[in-house]
Amino acid sequence: MLKRIKTLLEDKAIFIAISITIFIAILSLIKTDNIPLESFSNSDKVYHAIAYFFLMLSWLYTFHKKEAFNKNVKYVILACFIYGIIIEVLQGVTTTYRTASYLDMLANGSGVVLAVLAFHLFEKKIRVI
Repeated sequence: MLKRIKTLLEDKAIFIAISITIFIAILSLIKTDNIPLESFSNSDKVYHAIAYFFLMLSWLYTFHKKEAFNKNVKYVILACFIYGIIIEVLQGVTTTYRTASYLDMLANGSGVVLAVLAFHLFEKKIRVI
């Protein structure tokens, strides 16, 4: 059963990663007045970390079977960090209802780092299945 799931994920990994990337951009740039997300102060930082955790995991999983993965993983990490910074800058520049925040960038980065650590911990199990 796990092998079937893994095969399905591997076949669609690039599409999943691209979809998550686009989904984060859309959610980051649309007006969300009608969506009650904040239940306590700074809770959006948790949402940022979770979103970038899954963003990073999806891209790591997409490229983990490539030959030069260990050499190029730093570029995938850097790309996710830069993506988070670009989205924050776009929030400040292109919208009037959103602001760029260094704390959001920090939350994005922490999600990326946690994903890299989690992926590294489970990488051998992923390759065995």
